[in-house]
Amino acid sequence: MRMKFNKSSQLLMVSAASLLAAGLVTACGTLTTDFVYVASSRAAGPDNYGEIDVFEINVVSGSMRQIPTSPFPSGGRNPVAEAVSSDYSNLYVVNQDDNTIVQFKIGPDGKLYPQNTVNTPGIYPLAVAVHGSNLYVLDTYQPLPTCSNAAPCPGSVAVFPLLAASGTGSTATAAGGLGTPLTNPANGAKYWPLAAPGNPSNVVLPTAINILASGSFAYVTAYDTTAGTGYIFGFSIASGSLTALNGGAPLAGVAHPSAIASDSASKYIYVTDAATAKLYAYTINSNGSLTQLAGPIPTGNQPSAIAADPKHPYLYVANAQDGTVSGYSIASGGTLTSIGTYTAGVQPVAIGIDPSTNSFVFTANFLGDNVSDFQLDATSGALVHAQRSPYKSNAQPTAVAAVPHKTSQ
Repeated sequence: MRMKFNKSSQLLMVSAASLLAAGLVTACGTLTTDFVYVASSRAAGPDNYGEIDVFEINVVSGSMRQIPTSPFPSGGRNPVAEAVSSDYSNLYVVNQDDNTIVQFKIGPDGKLYPQNTVNTPGIYPLAVAVHGSNLYVLDTYQPLPTCSNAAPCPGSVAVFPLLAASGTGSTATAAGGLGTPLTNPANGAKYWPLAAPGNPSNVVLPTAINILASGSFAYVTAYDTTAGTGYIFGFSIASGSLTALNGGAPLAGVAHPSAIASDSASKYIYVTDAATAKLYAYTINSNGSLTQLAGPIPTGNQPSAIAADPKHPYLYVANAQDGTVSGYSIASGGTLTSIGTYTAGVQPVAIGIDPSTNSFVFTANFLGDNVSDFQLDATSGALVHAQRSPYKSNAQPTAVAAVPHKTSQ
């Protein structure tokens, strides 16, 4: 039986449908709290580029879904690291096999627009960090003609200034472009080498970098494959340029450091040790030197990534071998207490916290080909899986970064 409607009823239904559609559009706009960018390293497409999946997070449920037109090409082969500009308007993607960093402009809808590509000074970049108007990148090897996988050499740090917008029309350049790397005044090169104490020829491979929120110091973890031990190096920062602390010698030793993070007040540094499954805590002294706090405290097996909540006194570590996340509360003196262990996906290798509310924690699960998403209890620091977590990504995700929805418009 077919139901008949008069003209007034039809108008009412059209109006109601229009209001519902408008409400849904408004809800979508207000309920998306962040965009999360997940780099997947497996080659895809005719150029064999990696891909960037773009997810939006629902502020109520914490659930994630890919935006239309996602994924986007990473602009190079084997993307392994990501960072966002301080104003959240640019995403920088490190493509290891091409020795490149690609700048993407972030649209108001979370979409990515490639702007420019630069080569890193060294060989095989592996980590990146942004602070203010500078980008810092770690290269596995220094840019020496004798360096290769067959003949490895020590790694290095490079600093790229982020440029202001310039030009008009067809010659316009978007803000956040990468300028020429800064010159190291100590050696005239465009990088800062890492060296073992007393043994500059040792193969010292960097593993992670952290720039304090204050911008005063940078810390780099590295593993000396020649000596079979790990180090924490420190640098003071002035106008982006680095000056090695302690004469270039390590500030502390850790068996095999894998990740590093600092608290939002720039008082403490935290370093994971993949060899011993431990988490070390250090006080940052006024001159940048480090004093170890009580501990270390256990993590899961093969800790691979670490994130400190800038709003709440919590720290989270992704454990690659166990497929878990370990949570810790941070006391007023910087010491850590275990909160609990939470199941993630298979081999989590990157971890992040949403910048809008600091209430969601997500991991990129390399062998799971997905992303786990947790809601954070602000009172206890405990984590619980968001709705429908984990979420499918492209193959072999390696890195995560996020921007607030409201500031990307």
